[in-house]
Amino acid sequence: MNIILDKLNSKNIMCAKLWIEDGSRNDPKDKKGIHQLLSATMLRGCGPYNNKQIAEIVESSGSSLNCDTYEDGLLISLKCVESDAYKLLPLIGWMITKPLLQTDQIELEKDLTIKAIKRQKESTYQLAFDGWRKMVYGNGPYGHDPLGSIVDIKKINKEHILPISKLLIHRKKNLVISGKFPIDIDNFIENTIAFKGFNNNFTNKNQTYKNNVENEILSKQKTSIYTRSINTKQVILLLGKATIRYDNESDILLRLLSCYLGYGMTSLLFKVLREKYGVVYEAGIYHPIRENQTPFIMHASTTEEKAIFTLQLLKESWEKIIESEISAEELDLAKIKYRGQMAHSLQSISQRAEHKAHLLGIGLTKDHDKEILLRLENITSKEVKEAANKYLKNPLLSVCSNKEVIQKISNDWKI
Repeated sequence: MNIILDKLNSKNIMCAKLWIEDGSRNDPKDKKGIHQLLSATMLRGCGPYNNKQIAEIVESSGSSLNCDTYEDGLLISLKCVESDAYKLLPLIGWMITKPLLQTDQIELEKDLTIKAIKRQKESTYQLAFDGWRKMVYGNGPYGHDPLGSIVDIKKINKEHILPISKLLIHRKKNLVISGKFPIDIDNFIENTIAFKGFNNNFTNKNQTYKNNVENEILSKQKTSIYTRSINTKQVILLLGKATIRYDNESDILLRLLSCYLGYGMTSLLFKVLREKYGVVYEAGIYHPIRENQTPFIMHASTTEEKAIFTLQLLKESWEKIIESEISAEELDLAKIKYRGQMAHSLQSISQRAEHKAHLLGIGLTKDHDKEILLRLENITSKEVKEAANKYLKNPLLSVCSNKEVIQKISNDWKI
């Protein structure tokens, strides 16, 4: 396990983030959501403590302990005062080396996860995004939500979860501790029994449960449009492509494009769709950090009457960044936005620790941000256009609305 200490003057508060390689992207095809159930149940008893004892230890200290499932990894988060570090940090170790995984707690988490999925599906945007994701990634690593599917979760039991839990100790792990912490905290972690085995050699990849190789080619799309018909007057439009890994040298060029298109009131989508034509409730860009094929999506929410025109404007905005260079002034503003975005995302010790753990977890260095900021100065509009031309051609559309609107949009999309 790689331990990074990030000392900051934070008034005796420390935050620890442990990133464990491989999250929901490593769910078996018929067990979507198994990593979510594992991560949630690890919190419900580990080492010498049962569910109630862990809750008492954490809550009596005024601390927080969570485990979240992402596509690329699991993230265990601890926030506490410096004086409680020795008492609470072993819980992180026990969650990996000795989770209790009691059947009643697994069943409870299954019930909570199913309820969360049902709530999620009440969102029109989520329905459109799920459809886009399935159309683009198919059964690939990013083809389903980390929560999983209700059908799969219902049939998962302890016997399915145990083998995966035993392999967690062999996955690559990065622990980042930010804030104010005991001076010998790294030695404590390396020598305490709860973390025993963390420093063994890691397997490169979990082949038993890996249902796709890391660089799997995206499923060949049989269609360029997904539609979901529901009883609503709202129209959700998602136009996007699966692009490149975050560690690709061209990723920063697409990041600048996402700032230009969708960040703030000076962004192209805001100026065109909101200020000039007033056709949307909201519009923006979804472009997260991903270890593999990162989605780059324009999204807009509009009305039945304005749906066709909104789609036309989205297509025109998309074509503009492919066919023409943005001006020097626009590029400078995009660079300013990117720097601001980065600074905003690193304001708290929790954000700093999580970002560093995430970067290390997907194979980058802790100084990656500094390297990008140095490179930023010399990026040209020509480079940005070339990246758009290379990675953003032929976007795919997802629509969620009523039958009448979907029929009109489907006909327009074919044209």
